[in-house]
Formats: sequence, structure tokens, C-alpha cells
Amino acid sequence: MINKLITAALLCIAVASCSMMPEYNRPDVQLNKSWSKDGKYALNSEEENPASIGWEDYFESSVLKRIISRTLKNNFDMRLAVLNIDAAKAAYRIQKSELLPTVSAKGAASRESVPADLSSTGNSVTSSTFSANLGVTAYELDFFGRVRSLNQKALEAYFATQEAKTSTQIALIAETASAYLEYMADKEMLKLSKKNYDSYKETYELVKRTFELGDATQLEVAQAESAYQSAKSNVAQYTREVAQDINAMNLLAGGNVEDLLDDSESIESLRFLGNLPEGVPSTVLLNRPDIQSAEHSLKAANADIGAARAALYPTISLTGAFGVASNELDNILDSGARYAWNFTPSVSIPIFNRGALKASLETAKVKEKIAATEYEKALQTAFREVADQLAARSTYKEQLDAQEALLKSTKKAYDLSLKRYENGVNSYLTVLDSQRSLVSAQQTVVATRQAYMTNLVTLYKVLGGGQI
Repeated sequence: MINKLITAALLCIAVASCSMMPEYNRPDVQLNKSWSKDGKYALNSEEENPASIGWEDYFESSVLKRIISRTLKNNFDMRLAVLNIDAAKAAYRIQKSELLPTVSAKGAASRESVPADLSSTGNSVTSSTFSANLGVTAYELDFFGRVRSLNQKALEAYFATQEAKTSTQIALIAETASAYLEYMADKEMLKLSKKNYDSYKETYELVKRTFELGDATQLEVAQAESAYQSAKSNVAQYTREVAQDINAMNLLAGGNVEDLLDDSESIESLRFLGNLPEGVPSTVLLNRPDIQSAEHSLKAANADIGAARAALYPTISLTGAFGVASNELDNILDSGARYAWNFTPSVSIPIFNRGALKASLETAKVKEKIAATEYEKALQTAFREVADQLAARSTYKEQLDAQEALLKSTKKAYDLSLKRYENGVNSYLTVLDSQRSLVSAQQTVVATRQAYMTNLVTLYKVLGGGQI
């Protein structure tokens, strides 16, 4: 009898191979073959994948590497991402357990005494009963794939959270690098502001002495003082911004990073890995973790349709137990024990709630369409992000070279105007204009270099780099 029950159960499980889950087909999203209309950025698809370039290799600054390492270890968003993975993994394991019967062991003992006046024999009777059994509780035979569809949905949700964690990591690396660039740029601005402050102060004192000697006007003194006070204000401004930049990095790193900073490092000395391989859109974008996460969500929605379809069909559950019983505890495991079993199949057929189940199926189909649309949108958005950063990279370097050349010519013009003023050829206003142009050119070079390097960080991010 036992063998027949086991054979019947295995046969039922083997038969339960039907699935109502639709066949998954990745949406056909039409992407250009290159990142630009003229094919300027169309490179060989066999190039190294940017995702294979670790962030430790891409960022050459040892200071920045240490800050990123601490951030990845302590950042609150990373902690939440890891916890979300643990939660999704636990949910998947719970759902996966539904594929197998729930077997429980149970033991029981009872002792009964019947007094003589109530006994049929006229004598008091005391009896004991001991039993032990294994039972299966409401195991659903997955004839129509409902349980397997729910298991697949949980698995895809787990994969999606894993990719979301990787996406969070990449975004965090880029955000930390950008915050460090902001700090380095403001630190350079503060350095320039202090230098210009000293220069304006020296000029102001020179104009005052010249005025006392009768060789300068009161207007020139006022102009020199105005420039001096403006420079003083800039020092205060960038002192504040440097402090705020450190606070921003502290927040990202989940703790203080000032012990990692190196005053000898400048934004001009920072170096990143050489040219990034862009590849072709179809090979690059599909490797981005946010795109993979969106596809896993789409697969989960597809599996949900299968579960909703299967819910329209009868549900067959098995409940049963097999064990032994004896009047003596010592005999429960030997030949003196008696075998006991029960087998209780049940069928649940949706009748009056069929309308609600159909509505649930329609809801699942709509959610699958929403997930497909979100996947297509994610791909198109990713394409634009890469195209924008590639276009920016091609112009930032030219802009930076032009700004550095402008700075040299502006410095030369300032030096000449200052000499002419000292020789009494030009007025102080000419010197002041040249000095303001010089300060503006200095600040523009720093800002352009920061924008250029931030572009390189963002490009690395949108190409899917930064994965561990």
C-alpha cells in the first residue's frame, strides 16, 4: 500500500508539467547602429566591454580610490540595497519551498482509565496508546503551473534586486567621484581666490600710496578697494564651499573622510584611464544593470500572467499521513506496532469568484505591458545618456584647450597693462579690467576642467562601468 501511495504521488507530480506562463520574448527595441547620426561614434563591437573595467583601474587617484572604497562599505543606500537583496532572496526561498510537499513528523501518547463500575467487565481498566507518523499537509499538485509561475516570478524579482544593487553601486561610485571633483575644483578656486586676494590687496595699497603722493585719483582708490573687497568675499565663499563639499563626501561615505584627503593633490593632477571603448548600442546597453533589472521585472510580470491563468483552473491538494501505533511505547518500532494511514485529496473549483480571477488575469496582462514599456523606455533613455556624454566628451577637451590658451593670453595682457600703469602710460581702470579678465579666465579653466572630468565619470557610469 505504501509503495502504491508513493507511486501515485510521484505520478501526479510528473504529470504536473503543464504551464500557463506565456513564452517570454524580449521586446524588439529599435536602436541606432551608432551613437550619432553621422556614425562618428560607431566603433567595433569586439572592443572591451566598459563593464569589465573595474573602477579601481579607471580611477588612478589613490585618494579617490580610498574614498570610494569607504563609501561602498558604509553608504546607507548600499546597505539598503543589500538588505533588499536579502529580503528578495528569502521571498524566493519561501516560494520555492511550495514546489515540494510540506512533511511534518508527529508523535502522540494517551493514557485512559475506566473505573470498575463503568467497565463492561466489572474491573477497572487502564490503557495506553502511542503513535508516530509522517504527514503531508495540503500539498498542491501543480497541474497548471501556478506554483512554478509564482516561483519564477519570485526568482526574477530576486535577480532584479541584485541588478538594482549593482546599479546603485555604479551610481554611488560616480556620485562619489563627482563629489570629489567638486571638492577639488572648489579647493582650486579657493587657492586662486587667496592668491588674487593678496594681489588685489597689494594693488590697493599701491594705489593708496600713489594717491597720497598725488599721482592717483580718489576714483582709482575706490576702484582698487572695490576689487580688493570682492576678492575677500570670494575667499569666504570658497572656504564655505570647500567645507560643504567635505560634508557631502562624509554623507556619501557614511563617516568622516578628511583623514583620507591629500592637500598635495590637485584637480589638474587627477588622471583617469585612457579612452573608454564605446562599442555599439546593442552590446553596451544590454550589459547595464539597470537595463537587466528592468528585463527581470518584465520576466516577473510575464510569470505572473501564468499564475493568474492557472488560478482559473481547479486546484488539487493532497493531505495524508502514514505512521504506526501501539499500546506499548517499547513496541512502537517493532513488529508489535500497527500501521495507520490516511489519504485525503481535495479539489477546489473556482465558480462564483471566476469573474474576480479573470480580472486578476487582465490586471497581470496590463502589468506585463507596463513592464515592457518601462523596459523599452529604459533602453531609449540609456541610449540618450550615452550619446549625450559622448557628444560632450568630444567638445569639452577642445573647450578646455581653448580656455587654457585664453588664460595665457589674458595673463600676458594683464602683465603688460600693469607695467604700463606703473610707467604712467595707462590708467588704473585698464589694469583693473585686465585683472578681472584674468581672474575670470582662471575660474573658467577650473570650471571647464571639472566639467570635462565629470563628463568622463558620467560616461564611465552610463556605459555600465564600475561593476565589481
